Amino acid sequence: MGTATIIDGKQFAADLRKKIAGDVAALKQSGKNPGLAVILVGDDPASHVYVGNKVKACEEVGIASYEHRMPATSTQAEVRHAIKNLNMNPSVHGILLQLPLPAHLDSDPLIQSIAPHKDVDGLTFVNAGKLVAGDESGMVPCTPQGSLQLIQSVKKDLTGLHAVVIGRSLLFGKPMAQLLLAANCTVTTAHSKTKDLPAMCRQADILVAAVGRAKMVKGDWIKPGAIVIDVGINRLDTGKLAGDVDFDEAVKVAGAITPVPGGVGPMTIACLLQNTLKAAQ
Repeated sequence: MGTATIIDGKQFAADLRKKIAGDVAALKQSGKNPGLAVILVGDDPASHVYVGNKVKACEEVGIASYEHRMPATSTQAEVRHAIKNLNMNPSVHGILLQLPLPAHLDSDPLIQSIAPHKDVDGLTFVNAGKLVAGDESGMVPCTPQGSLQLIQSVKKDLTGLHAVVIGRSLLFGKPMAQLLLAANCTVTTAHSKTKDLPAMCRQADILVAAVGRAKMVKGDWIKPGAIVIDVGINRLDTGKLAGDVDFDEAVKVAGAITPVPGGVGPMTIACLLQNTLKAAQ
């Protein structure tokens, strides 16, 4: 048994951010200053950390960031109004609604009210439709976009490979499958209702896990030499973070694997910056 190559998402994201910083500087020379607005409703501690990280990442590459903090008691209409103002604001190129929202708010119609060309999360129906249609002018969700870049850092040409994506969310599973399809993979979308999931996974040249269950994917689910992308971030009782893949087992079988933390996570923010730059361009 060998040991898998560890895919260093941190390093890859750092290189990507450097490139983005250069492109942002060039754009500023032509008189355009890319701006990202983040709307944060309420005081969910994890969301505060995420938003802080996004603001810091923006500053590092020279993107202006606008933080809109709204009280937890904000109404649906108030949040919609905030989005509407940002849609019309010419110095804001990207709008991000930090989820989860307080329980009394319905996030779906709010997300759909974001102007598609400013939808840096790629969650509006227009952008989802463009992804399915293969129209590259759309915004692609950050985490799948980052995951694909990590896969292609191991193997550039994915033509004919069998990719299995576990998870079918609008945020990750569905767009991930579309991106792999566009890269000429044969794609299987698996989920909680899939029969004999381990057998399905064993067929995968590329296995992408996004289920939110710690260490669910075992070493014997993995085809020897496969590329394994672990999108899960789960906090164990010990306080440690673990992915959806049992890393200690998988690393002995896979050809290449992303660690948690330090794999897909850093790519998500780098791709958010990339989408903001694209929106400004």
